Amino acid sequence: MATMDAEPLFIDTNILIYANIASAPFHQPALDALTLAQQSGRSLWISRQVLREFISARTRPQTFSKPSAPEIVIERVQYLEEQFLVADDNSLVTEQLLKLLSDFKIGGKQVHDANIVATMLAYDIPCLLTHNIKDFKRFEGLIKIESIESDG
Repeated sequence: MATMDAEPLFIDTNILIYANIASAPFHQPALDALTLAQQSGRSLWISRQVLREFISARTRPQTFSKPSAPEIVIERVQYLEEQFLVADDNSLVTEQLLKLLSDFKIGGKQVHDANIVATMLAYDIPCLLTHNIKDFKRFEGLIKIESIESDG
């Protein structure tokens, strides 16, 4: 169990959005999951893609919030870069993505989720914390999916 707790964990964009907006659905479960992971001594990872997605989500209207001012988004992204290990997109990520493209039926917007998995594989990050389980279900043989929902 201690080994499981120490496994590196990749944080999906939706978790960061929920944790950063008090009016967001699942705000407290997202905060709790991040706090628990940090207290467990797990290395917590995001990627440049996740940062771009975070910026995109924070600068457009959501059902639970208005767009944030650029200076607030900049401040939040800089904070995230300080709090998490950040995986860069590199040739190893692209290599993994192309392998996933070959091994799975992936197209369109699914490429973004596949790129997260490719990043995890390239950086040897075995676990993903997400709210969107269905988006990653096809990759369960390659990664472990953790969710903020108790009914998983």
